[in-house]
Amino acid sequence: MTSTWQQWFERVRRFDPVRRGQARLLLSRAKHGSLPGHPRMALRVARMVPLREYDESEFFAGDGAPAEVVARRRDGFSRLAALLQARAPQTLARSEELAQGLSDVAFVDMYRVPFQYRRHVRAHLKLGCLVAASDGARVQDLDGNWSYDLGGSYGVNLFGVDFYRRCIDRGVEKARDLGMVLGAYHPIVLDNVRRLQAVSGLDEVSFHMSGTEAVMQAVRLARYHTGRSHVVRFCGAYHGWWDGVQAGVGNPRPAGEVYTLRELDETTLEVLRTRDDIACVLVNPIQAMAPNAAPASDSTLVASDRAAHVDRAAYRRWLRRLREVCSARGIVLIFDEVFLGFRLALGGAQEYFGVHADLVTYGKTVGGGLPVGVLCGRRSLMRRFRPDRPADICFARGTFNSHPYVMATMNEFLRHLDEPAVRGAYAGLDALWDGRAAALNERLARLEAPVRFVNLTSVWTTLYTRPSRYNWMLQFYLRAAGLSMSWVGTGRFIFSHDLTDADFAAISRRICDGAAAMLADGWWSSPAGLTDRAIKRRVLRELVSARLGRG
Repeated sequence: MTSTWQQWFERVRRFDPVRRGQARLLLSRAKHGSLPGHPRMALRVARMVPLREYDESEFFAGDGAPAEVVARRRDGFSRLAALLQARAPQTLARSEELAQGLSDVAFVDMYRVPFQYRRHVRAHLKLGCLVAASDGARVQDLDGNWSYDLGGSYGVNLFGVDFYRRCIDRGVEKARDLGMVLGAYHPIVLDNVRRLQAVSGLDEVSFHMSGTEAVMQAVRLARYHTGRSHVVRFCGAYHGWWDGVQAGVGNPRPAGEVYTLRELDETTLEVLRTRDDIACVLVNPIQAMAPNAAPASDSTLVASDRAAHVDRAAYRRWLRRLREVCSARGIVLIFDEVFLGFRLALGGAQEYFGVHADLVTYGKTVGGGLPVGVLCGRRSLMRRFRPDRPADICFARGTFNSHPYVMATMNEFLRHLDEPAVRGAYAGLDALWDGRAAALNERLARLEAPVRFVNLTSVWTTLYTRPSRYNWMLQFYLRAAGLSMSWVGTGRFIFSHDLTDADFAAISRRICDGAAAMLADGWWSSPAGLTDRAIKRRVLRELVSARLGRG
């Protein structure tokens, strides 16, 4: 704990103008050069971007393609629209009705594709959001159509829907005698705490209603015990939608007391070594796929410059150096494993990368199919009061924290981790999923389709190897081929670990079928010499003209 004298001395030192100028310069150098690396600027720019939607004639020739290619695209688009409409009329009708009253649906429907194209897409390429049943790796819509699920319930679905169905059924049975009694704890909570202590390697646990809440509590405790104000997050990382960690676009109020710095960068470490106001550093391990890049979404897929590459050794070295600096400076290192926890290893990212954090947040899958957030941490950081200052507390409560049904369902999930078959499966996880990705990439190369996949175990992202303005169309061809995915489209596929080789073969075949159909319809037949830079320049010129009222 930082003493009152030390805090006062640090505040006095900050008034040194030379030192403040040097610190500010160093901080600027540690920021990523992209807009996401400058959240306040990104927010201002986002508010200035004008609406520019293509009419039908512009829609098919956004890259200057010749007439023959435009005709192929137009015909392919019409066939695709007719297929999607005829296949699921009831699902589409009910989904449109739901969008009138559920704001989440309306938002998602507006951001599936780049906004220049969305008017024509929304008018013709109708997509449903309702499913009635699930069976293994597949889901069924209201019209009886089965498709393979690549969305993974936003990461919840780690062991397969049938597993979570059993967790919920058994959990409800275990908690039935107590029912919904809150405040007091169901006895099963004790076993959950012991198991989470073993998994995390940390001393204490607190339960919350969501991953966002768990992160909120982690940051609050870090500030409380260090007496410092600022949070360091890395460019592109997501830690929930709380104001305190969501900087830039998406937050109407710019986040205060947050530094957004460059990951895998020596200057960032120097900032941590020299500043006195940093309480904690937040790490989201999924960023190992694409450091300093925002989560991939087809709504921002303007060209073909989406990048991802997993260098496990380099990221491990980075985390170890980060750990050393945080330990030396008394900065709390927080691993946000709400999304990725239990997917990489039994001990999560801490085990996978061989680095121990001070606080770790979990969510998604650990609830056994029910919503929950978990914070695990060192005892000295988890304490919410000061023994010698009775009025100085760090308050955090929640009515539904430790809900009996959630705790019982969580217990089923945690017990599953102890099964020998589950423990054994983790040993070959990287080899299994890396091999599947390599085999699919080889098939796509033989088709001459400009699509490749990069993965961190069972989390995949789609890359495009040929400059194009129409890569976002692939999501619709994949849906037509019998694949279901989340609203971000091809940006993130999340597979369950119970996926059989037969299931994956079926999914691979559908991906190849969708890519082949899109290739045949001319969406990747861009003019010779087209580059990603030229595409972006064209888009920028269009937006400037729209801003000036010229088109």
